[in-house]
Parts: sequence; C-alpha cells; structure tokens
Amino acid sequence: MTLNRELTTSRATAAADAEAIRHLEQAIAGGTKWYRALLEAMGLWQSAEEEYRGRTYRYLIDGEAFDWLLLAERLCEAVNGLLPADEKDAFLFSGKPPVILSAEEVQDIIGKSKYHQYLNYFYGITVEEALLQSVQDEVFKERWLSGSRNEEELADEAHRRIYGETREELLKTFRREKRYNNLRSITLGELKEFTYWLFKYRVQRSEKAKVASDTRKALKYLSLQAPHGLIPVVDSPVMD
Repeated sequence: MTLNRELTTSRATAAADAEAIRHLEQAIAGGTKWYRALLEAMGLWQSAEEEYRGRTYRYLIDGEAFDWLLLAERLCEAVNGLLPADEKDAFLFSGKPPVILSAEEVQDIIGKSKYHQYLNYFYGITVEEALLQSVQDEVFKERWLSGSRNEEELADEAHRRIYGETREELLKTFRREKRYNNLRSITLGELKEFTYWLFKYRVQRSEKAKVASDTRKALKYLSLQAPHGLIPVVDSPVMD
C-alpha cells in the first residue's frame, strides 16, 4: 500500500468513526434508547485501535477478537452528558445492560462480522479468564488445609493443569512468538492478548471433548459470577 493510499484509508476510517459518534448523539437526541444507539454506533465504527487523550485503545485483539466493552467505554465517554449515569456505570463496570437483547438482535445491529469477532473475544478472553479462575479456585480449596496459599503458586498450578506449563513459561513463549520484550510487568492490553493466545494454545493442543468440557465449566462459573452481563451466544467458539 502506498503512502497516499494509507493516508486516504486512515482518513476514511477516522471519518467513519466520527460519523459513528455523530450517529450516537443524534440517535439518543431523537429518542432511541441509548444502549441500542450505542450498539448501532459500534456497527459503524471502523478503527481497530486508536490513540485518544494519551491512551491506546485496541478494539480488535490479534485481528480477531472484538473488545466491545472497551469500544463502549470510548463511545460513552464521547457522549457522557447524554447518558443516565447509573445505567452507564452498571453497564461498563458490572456488565449489566439496561435492556436485554437476544443474540440475533445484537448481530443484526452491529453486523455479522463484528458479532463473530465479539464471540471470539467472549470465548477467547472472557470465558478463558473464567476457566483460569475456576481452576485456581479449585486449587485454593485443595490447598486450604495445608496452608499453601501463595497466589503465584496457585496461579502456576492452575496454568499447569490447563495448559501443561506455568504462567511464566507460557508468557515467555507468547512474548517470544510475538517478539515482545520480556518485561517483569504486563499491561492490560498485553494481558488480554496473552489470554487470547492461551485460548488458542489450549484449543490447538487439547482433544475436542476436553475443550468442550472446559468451556462448559467456564461458562457455568461465569454465569454464577456475572449473570447479567452475558449476551446469549452459540455453543462453540467462532474463529475467523
């Protein structure tokens, strides 16, 4: 792609994003419920990532997983004065939307491609985090009586049971593949990418029955922890 074409594409993307924000403002002003208007704006949004007010927003992880709540945060900030604070906070911080829409309705509003990318994020990051936490809880209960409650050891054992290696070993492999620096700390953005990598690592190395069993376990755990924040989804991961 030539420089001129890159600039043209960048400008077109920025224009589409600006139109998404205008649509959100106008739809709310015209009487559309803000949550539906928000989803409509998501369907119009084009940027996979952006720099905004000194912060990097990466909405599409590994080119596949759509972080819809991060985009929702960005769009809500753009029209903050137009939204009821209690409903907005319940949605952004507790995953509780002001109205429950079916999977079909959400897909119709944001588009099939974005919805499939949302499923990638849901299974690859949200559900994977739930699987890790559920196994870590099991390890914690097993070791409670012995007095071994070191958080790092619990996390390592959970990773070993799911992926066959410790978290540190897996993180080093991930960073080597991605050519990232092997730092002592990890940003939230990199953590999400690492979690998505773990999901694919597990799926590629496990039998289908084991993958399905782990997914059901994580979904059960997640439903108990956050029953209001789940959009109904299909029964198996979608990988574009």
